[in-house]
Amino acid sequence: MSGPVIRARDLRMRYGRAEVLRGVDLEVGAGEVVALLGPNGAGKTTTIEILEGFRRRSSGEVTVLGTDPGRGGDAWRARLGIVLQNWQDHPRWGVRQLLTHIAGFYDRPRDADELLEVMGLTAQAGQAVGRLSGGQRRRLDVALGIVGHPELLFLDEPTSGFDPEARREFHALVERLARDEGMTVLLTTHDLAEAERLADRIAILVGGTVTVCGTPSGLASVVRAASEVCWLEDGVPRTERTSDPSRLAFELHRRFGGPVPGLEVRRPSLEQSYLDLVAGKDEPITGRRAA
Repeated sequence: MSGPVIRARDLRMRYGRAEVLRGVDLEVGAGEVVALLGPNGAGKTTTIEILEGFRRRSSGEVTVLGTDPGRGGDAWRARLGIVLQNWQDHPRWGVRQLLTHIAGFYDRPRDADELLEVMGLTAQAGQAVGRLSGGQRRRLDVALGIVGHPELLFLDEPTSGFDPEARREFHALVERLARDEGMTVLLTTHDLAEAERLADRIAILVGGTVTVCGTPSGLASVVRAASEVCWLEDGVPRTERTSDPSRLAFELHRRFGGPVPGLEVRRPSLEQSYLDLVAGKDEPITGRRAA
Protein backbone atom coordinates (compact mmCIF):
# COMPACT_ATOMS: atom_id res chain seq x y z
CA MET A 1 0.00 0.00 0.00
CA SER A 2 1.08 3.60 -0.54
CA GLY A 3 1.53 5.83 2.49
CA PRO A 4 2.25 4.79 6.07
CA VAL A 5 0.91 1.51 7.41
CA ILE A 6 0.06 3.27 10.69
CA ARG A 7 -0.72 6.97 11.01
CA ALA A 8 -1.92 8.67 14.21
CA ARG A 9 -2.40 12.40 14.62
CA ASP A 10 -3.31 14.06 17.93
CA LEU A 11 -4.57 10.75 19.31
CA ARG A 12 -6.30 11.26 22.67
CA MET A 13 -7.91 8.94 25.18
CA ARG A 14 -9.80 9.90 28.32
CA TYR A 15 -11.28 7.82 31.10
CA GLY A 16 -13.61 10.21 32.87
CA ARG A 17 -11.44 13.18 33.83
CA ALA A 18 -8.19 11.26 33.44
CA GLU A 19 -6.45 11.89 30.10
CA VAL A 20 -4.30 8.84 29.35
CA LEU A 21 -3.22 9.86 25.83
CA ARG A 22 -2.60 13.56 25.28
CA GLY A 23 -2.02 13.95 21.57
CA VAL A 24 0.02 11.00 20.27
CA ASP A 25 1.58 11.46 16.81
CA LEU A 26 3.03 8.33 15.21
CA GLU A 27 3.79 6.97 11.75
CA VAL A 28 5.03 3.49 10.81
CA GLY A 29 6.12 2.72 7.26
CA ALA A 30 5.81 -0.56 5.39
CA GLY A 31 8.44 -3.09 6.45
CA GLU A 32 9.53 -1.10 9.51
CA VAL A 33 9.98 -2.44 13.02
CA VAL A 34 9.01 0.35 15.41
CA ALA A 35 9.14 0.14 19.20
CA LEU A 36 6.79 2.18 21.37
CA LEU A 37 8.94 2.59 24.46
CA GLY A 38 7.83 3.94 27.81
CA PRO A 39 7.40 3.20 31.51
CA ASN A 40 4.47 1.29 32.93
CA GLY A 41 1.34 3.45 32.82
CA ALA A 42 2.60 5.64 29.96
CA GLY A 43 -0.28 4.60 27.69
CA LYS A 44 1.47 2.05 25.46
CA THR A 45 -1.16 -0.68 25.74
CA THR A 46 -4.00 1.85 25.33
CA THR A 47 -2.35 3.16 22.16
CA ILE A 48 -1.87 -0.29 20.65
CA GLU A 49 -5.44 -1.37 21.56
CA ILE A 50 -6.80 1.68 19.71
CA LEU A 51 -4.64 0.85 16.67
CA GLU A 52 -5.85 -2.75 16.78
CA GLY A 53 -9.48 -1.60 16.85
CA PHE A 54 -10.16 -3.03 20.30
CA ARG A 55 -10.65 0.34 22.02
CA ARG A 56 -12.47 3.43 20.77
CA ARG A 57 -10.44 6.63 21.02
CA SER A 58 -11.74 9.88 22.48
CA SER A 59 -10.45 12.02 19.61
CA GLY A 60 -7.75 12.30 16.96
CA GLU A 61 -7.13 10.89 13.49
CA VAL A 62 -5.99 7.27 13.10
CA THR A 63 -5.57 5.00 10.08
CA VAL A 64 -4.14 1.48 10.06
CA LEU A 65 -3.63 -0.13 6.64
CA GLY A 66 -5.62 2.78 5.22
CA THR A 67 -8.66 2.18 7.46
CA ASP A 68 -9.95 3.83 10.62
CA PRO A 69 -9.53 0.97 13.14
CA GLY A 70 -12.77 1.97 14.83
CA ARG A 71 -14.58 1.00 11.62
CA GLY A 72 -12.45 -1.93 10.45
CA GLY A 73 -14.36 -5.06 9.41
CA ASP A 74 -13.37 -8.71 9.22
CA ALA A 75 -11.44 -8.32 5.98
CA TRP A 76 -9.35 -5.51 7.51
CA ARG A 77 -8.77 -7.44 10.73
CA ALA A 78 -7.56 -10.48 8.78
CA ARG A 79 -4.64 -8.33 7.58
CA LEU A 80 -3.45 -7.87 11.19
CA GLY A 81 -1.45 -10.18 13.42
CA ILE A 82 -1.88 -9.56 17.14
CA VAL A 83 0.19 -10.96 20.01
CA LEU A 84 -1.33 -9.88 23.30
CA GLN A 85 0.63 -9.13 26.46
CA ASN A 86 -0.87 -12.11 28.29
CA TRP A 87 -2.71 -14.91 26.50
CA GLN A 88 -3.30 -18.03 28.58
CA ASP A 89 -6.26 -19.56 26.71
CA HIS A 90 -6.62 -23.18 25.50
CA PRO A 91 -4.14 -24.88 27.90
CA ARG A 92 -5.52 -28.36 27.07
CA TRP A 93 -5.36 -28.00 23.29
CA GLY A 94 -2.47 -29.55 21.41
CA VAL A 95 -0.06 -27.09 19.81
CA ARG A 96 -0.69 -28.24 16.20
CA GLN A 97 -4.41 -28.66 16.95
CA LEU A 98 -4.78 -25.04 18.11
CA LEU A 99 -2.72 -23.62 15.25
CA THR A 100 -4.70 -25.60 12.66
CA HIS A 101 -7.98 -24.47 14.23
CA ILE A 102 -7.03 -20.78 14.09
CA ALA A 103 -5.69 -21.18 10.53
CA GLY A 104 -9.18 -22.30 9.47
CA PHE A 105 -10.49 -18.76 9.95
CA TYR A 106 -8.29 -17.36 7.15
CA ASP A 107 -8.61 -17.55 3.38
CA ARG A 108 -4.95 -18.36 2.70
CA PRO A 109 -3.33 -19.49 5.93
CA ARG A 110 0.22 -20.73 6.33
CA ASP A 111 0.75 -24.47 6.58
CA ALA A 112 0.67 -25.34 10.28
CA ASP A 113 3.58 -27.80 10.19
CA GLU A 114 5.78 -25.44 8.17
CA LEU A 115 5.02 -22.65 10.63
CA LEU A 116 5.83 -24.86 13.60
CA GLU A 117 9.18 -25.64 12.00
CA VAL A 118 9.92 -21.95 11.45
CA MET A 119 9.04 -21.25 15.09
CA GLY A 120 11.16 -24.12 16.39
CA LEU A 121 8.11 -25.93 17.80
CA THR A 122 8.01 -29.12 15.72
CA ALA A 123 9.02 -31.24 18.71
CA GLN A 124 6.14 -29.72 20.72
CA ALA A 125 3.49 -30.17 17.99
CA GLY A 126 1.55 -32.81 19.92
CA GLN A 127 2.15 -31.31 23.35
CA ALA A 128 -0.58 -29.55 25.35
CA VAL A 129 -0.31 -25.77 25.22
CA GLY A 130 -0.41 -25.57 29.01
CA ARG A 131 2.81 -27.62 29.25
CA LEU A 132 4.93 -25.28 27.11
CA SER A 133 7.72 -23.19 28.63
CA GLY A 134 7.37 -19.41 28.64
CA GLY A 135 9.56 -18.98 25.57
CA GLN A 136 7.78 -21.79 23.71
CA ARG A 137 4.38 -20.32 24.56
CA ARG A 138 5.45 -16.92 23.27
CA ARG A 139 6.66 -18.47 20.00
CA LEU A 140 3.27 -20.18 19.68
CA ASP A 141 1.60 -16.80 20.30
CA VAL A 142 3.58 -15.37 17.37
CA ALA A 143 2.69 -18.40 15.22
CA LEU A 144 -0.99 -17.77 15.97
CA GLY A 145 -0.45 -14.10 15.16
CA ILE A 146 1.11 -14.69 11.73
CA VAL A 147 -0.71 -17.85 10.57
CA GLY A 148 -3.01 -15.72 8.41
CA HIS A 149 -0.16 -13.95 6.50
CA PRO A 150 -0.68 -10.54 8.18
CA GLU A 151 0.72 -7.37 6.71
CA LEU A 152 1.13 -5.83 10.15
CA LEU A 153 2.11 -7.52 13.42
CA PHE A 154 1.37 -6.00 16.85
CA LEU A 155 3.46 -7.21 19.81
CA ASP A 156 2.41 -5.88 23.23
CA GLU A 157 5.17 -6.27 25.87
CA PRO A 158 6.24 -9.48 24.11
CA THR A 159 8.95 -10.59 26.57
CA SER A 160 7.38 -9.58 29.87
CA GLY A 161 8.34 -12.16 32.51
CA PHE A 162 10.86 -13.95 30.26
CA ASP A 163 14.14 -15.35 31.52
CA PRO A 164 17.28 -14.22 29.59
CA GLU A 165 17.42 -17.31 27.36
CA ALA A 166 13.74 -17.08 26.36
CA ARG A 167 14.20 -13.36 25.69
CA ARG A 168 17.14 -14.00 23.34
CA GLU A 169 15.18 -16.68 21.48
CA PHE A 170 12.21 -14.37 21.02
CA HIS A 171 14.37 -11.48 19.82
CA ALA A 172 15.96 -13.75 17.20
CA LEU A 173 12.50 -14.81 16.06
CA VAL A 174 11.24 -11.25 15.58
CA GLU A 175 14.44 -10.31 13.72
CA ARG A 176 13.96 -13.30 11.41
CA LEU A 177 10.35 -12.33 10.67
CA ALA A 178 11.33 -8.77 9.83
CA ARG A 179 14.30 -9.81 7.71
CA ASP A 180 12.83 -12.80 5.85
CA GLU A 181 9.15 -11.85 5.70
CA GLY A 182 9.49 -8.07 5.35
CA MET A 183 6.75 -7.80 7.95
CA THR A 184 5.77 -4.45 9.48
CA VAL A 185 5.99 -4.71 13.27
CA LEU A 186 4.86 -2.39 16.06
CA LEU A 187 5.91 -3.53 19.51
CA THR A 188 5.47 -1.98 22.93
CA THR A 189 8.10 -2.38 25.62
CA HIS A 190 9.51 -0.68 28.71
CA ASP A 191 12.91 -2.29 28.05
CA LEU A 192 15.35 0.08 26.31
CA ALA A 193 17.80 -2.70 25.41
CA GLU A 194 15.00 -4.67 23.74
CA ALA A 195 13.91 -1.62 21.73
CA GLU A 196 17.51 -0.90 20.66
CA ARG A 197 18.02 -4.47 19.45
CA LEU A 198 14.76 -4.97 17.55
CA ALA A 199 13.60 -1.59 16.25
CA ASP A 200 14.46 0.45 13.18
CA ARG A 201 12.95 3.41 15.04
CA ILE A 202 11.97 4.03 18.67
CA ALA A 203 9.13 6.28 19.80
CA ILE A 204 9.33 7.22 23.48
CA LEU A 205 5.92 7.63 25.12
CA VAL A 206 5.94 9.66 28.34
CA GLY A 207 2.94 11.18 30.05
CA GLY A 208 0.57 10.20 27.27
CA THR A 209 2.50 11.74 24.37
CA VAL A 210 5.41 10.77 22.10
CA THR A 211 8.23 12.98 23.34
CA VAL A 212 10.83 11.89 20.78
CA CYS A 213 11.05 9.45 17.87
CA GLY A 214 13.98 8.26 15.80
CA THR A 215 16.59 5.61 15.13
CA PRO A 216 18.37 4.13 18.15
CA SER A 217 21.61 5.90 17.23
CA GLY A 218 19.88 9.22 16.55
CA LEU A 219 17.89 8.89 19.75
CA ALA A 220 21.08 8.75 21.80
CA SER A 221 22.03 12.31 20.87
CA VAL A 222 18.52 13.68 21.37
CA VAL A 223 17.77 12.29 24.83
CA ARG A 224 21.32 12.42 26.18
CA ALA A 225 21.17 13.71 29.74
CA ALA A 226 23.69 16.18 31.15
CA SER A 227 27.12 14.93 32.14
CA GLU A 228 28.69 15.53 35.54
CA VAL A 229 32.09 17.22 35.79
CA CYS A 230 33.78 16.79 39.17
CA TRP A 231 36.95 18.47 40.48
CA LEU A 232 38.64 19.76 43.63
CA GLU A 233 38.90 23.47 44.31
CA ASP A 234 40.85 24.58 47.39
CA GLY A 235 40.42 21.02 48.62
CA VAL A 236 36.64 21.21 48.35
CA PRO A 237 34.83 18.75 46.00
CA ARG A 238 32.87 20.53 43.26
CA THR A 239 30.35 19.05 40.80
CA GLU A 240 28.59 20.68 37.86
CA ARG A 241 26.08 19.19 35.41
CA THR A 242 26.51 20.27 31.80
CA SER A 243 25.55 19.22 28.28
CA ASP A 244 29.07 20.19 27.10
CA PRO A 245 31.58 18.60 29.50
CA SER A 246 34.54 19.12 27.14
CA ARG A 247 33.99 22.87 27.14
CA LEU A 248 33.74 23.01 30.94
CA ALA A 249 36.88 20.90 31.33
CA PHE A 250 38.75 23.27 28.98
CA GLU A 251 37.54 26.33 30.94
CA LEU A 252 38.67 24.71 34.19
CA HIS A 253 42.06 23.90 32.66
CA ARG A 254 42.50 27.56 31.68
CA ARG A 255 41.33 28.78 35.09
CA PHE A 256 43.75 26.50 36.96
CA GLY A 257 46.54 27.24 34.51
CA GLY A 258 47.21 23.53 34.06
CA PRO A 259 45.95 20.17 35.32
CA VAL A 260 42.70 20.35 37.24
CA PRO A 261 42.85 18.60 40.64
CA GLY A 262 40.58 15.57 40.85
CA LEU A 263 39.04 16.20 37.42
CA GLU A 264 36.52 13.53 36.45
CA VAL A 265 33.86 13.53 33.73
CA ARG A 266 30.89 11.21 34.24
CA ARG A 267 28.93 10.74 31.03
CA PRO A 268 25.48 9.17 31.40
CA SER A 269 24.54 6.03 29.52
CA LEU A 270 21.64 6.09 27.09
CA GLU A 271 19.74 4.03 29.65
CA GLN A 272 20.30 6.66 32.36
CA SER A 273 19.32 9.42 29.94
CA TYR A 274 16.09 7.57 29.16
CA LEU A 275 15.38 7.00 32.85
CA ASP A 276 15.94 10.70 33.56
CA LEU A 277 13.59 11.57 30.71
CA VAL A 278 10.73 9.38 31.91
CA ALA A 279 11.29 10.57 35.48
CA GLY A 280 10.92 14.17 34.32
CA LYS A 281 14.41 15.19 35.43
CA ASP A 282 15.25 16.94 32.18
CA GLU A 283 13.52 19.67 30.21
CA PRO A 284 10.59 18.55 28.03
CA ILE A 285 11.55 17.62 24.47
CA THR A 286 8.06 16.93 23.15
CA GLY A 287 7.91 16.63 19.39
CA ARG A 288 11.65 16.29 18.77
CA ARG A 289 12.80 13.83 16.15
CA ALA A 290 16.07 11.94 15.92
CA ALA A 291 17.65 11.05 12.62
